[in-house]
This record gives sequence, structure tokens and C-alpha cells, in this order.
Amino acid sequence: MQTLYLGCLALGVIFAVVSVLVGDLIGNALDGVFDLVSFDFLNPTVLAGGITVFGGAGVLLTRYSGLEDGAILALSLLIAAFMAVLLFLAVIKPMDKSEVSTGFSMQDLPGRIGEITVPVPATGYGEVMVRFGAGNSLHTAASFEQLSLPAGSKVVVIEVREGVALVSEFEERKGADV
Repeated sequence: MQTLYLGCLALGVIFAVVSVLVGDLIGNALDGVFDLVSFDFLNPTVLAGGITVFGGAGVLLTRYSGLEDGAILALSLLIAAFMAVLLFLAVIKPMDKSEVSTGFSMQDLPGRIGEITVPVPATGYGEVMVRFGAGNSLHTAASFEQLSLPAGSKVVVIEVREGVALVSEFEERKGADV
């Protein structure tokens, strides 16, 4: 039994190390493969954590308790199940509700409303601040109509060319239904 416990413990440690080192590569390669079996509690982190705790509990109980093999096996399974549920409820479930990424693409800019932070001259460059999620991002901006735009102006991004946001003054229509 000691070999089983040590094997589970080693498997869990190896899984953790591999996940840290190449987890993103494996995740991208297998993207969507396991979507058919999408039970939340079958999360690989929960399963690997449960197997690791099972192995660790088995090793510790074998070495430091006077219990028999059957009792150690049952107790190790109970501890592993409890820790897997705790891991799921305390870590995995709250992480599912969190923001996935603060990243964005320049192709996401057109149509976004922003504010000029550095004045944009008629034929030059300035800077626009655009809100993405909970944060703001600053981008080089040029006037779409070749009009100067002062700092503080509300603008809309019309398009992105060569990494420069082409903006136009944002005019809110008063009394119009949106």
C-alpha cells in the first residue's frame, strides 16, 4: 500500500510541476477536447489535488499511526474527498466567476468611446484613453477627419491603422432613444 500512496503523491507533485512549466502549452493544444465532460467538479486541478492528498495522507497515516491498511485506505479516501471539495469550493468555484483576462486586441478598439489625454493636432498624433473592463488603456491617436482634438474631449475610435487609433469627436444626440 505504501507504494500506491507514494505513487499518488509523486503523480500529484509531477502534475503540479508540469502544470506550472508547460500548462499553457498543454491547455492550448487540448483546447476544447474535454468540453463534452464539463462537470465542474471534474476539474483537473481538483482531481490532481485529491490524488495528491490521498497519497500524502496515506503515507503519513502509514508511518505515524497504528491503524491497519483498510482503515488507512478509507481514512485517506475521506481526507482526499474532503480536501478536493474544499479546493473546489474555496478556489475553483470563485475563480470561475473572476475576470479571465485584462488583455485586449487592437481590433477591439473600433467603436469604443475614449477620452483624449494628450491633445491630437489636425495632422499629428496625440493619445486616447479607452476603458477595457476594469482598467484603462492608452493608445496613440490621430484625428480621423484631420481636426484638432483638445485634451478631455470624448471621442469614438473609428478604426486602427498601423497601430494608431483613428478617432473622431463623440457627439451624443440629445433626446434620441438609444
